[in-house]
Amino acid sequence: MAALAYIGLGSNLDHPRRHVARALAELARLPRSRVLAASSNYVSAPLDCAEPQPDYVNAVAVLRTDLSPRMLLARMHSIERRHRRTRAARNAPRTLDLDLLLFGRRRARQPSLALPHPRMHQRAFVLKPLSDVAPAASVPGYGAVRPLLRAVREQRLRPTRRHAWR
Repeated sequence: MAALAYIGLGSNLDHPRRHVARALAELARLPRSRVLAASSNYVSAPLDCAEPQPDYVNAVAVLRTDLSPRMLLARMHSIERRHRRTRAARNAPRTLDLDLLLFGRRRARQPSLALPHPRMHQRAFVLKPLSDVAPAASVPGYGAVRPLLRAVREQRLRPTRRHAWR
């Protein structure tokens, strides 16, 4: 049965806008899945970083998919690897980061799969693009996106002139 999956896209290395746009095109080619919408791109300051790093370009895509959450996550990791993503350290700069934010109303806490995505309710760079594509969205266990977004308004975030889909 098809489910709506919300995927966060982010990059802060090696032409970030290009990585986000290409990753979105790759998501659109996933089997048994279709991209329904994509937010605008946003530029955000890195959070929770040990050392200075460049700003991120972030967006959110909505997919209708027949893939299971684990299958979708495996495909997303494959896309990251094609973009030369390395996982050297937590919150390190990256060419591409794809996060499975929400999968329907499912909740899961397993070593390789957490739904909703941990800390998404505390991140303006996730909540603002999510509110663009799903204004009535809710984060299971935390509530509606709009009040959550108001709670993180001090986090620096600015829209770019480019849409993630282009």
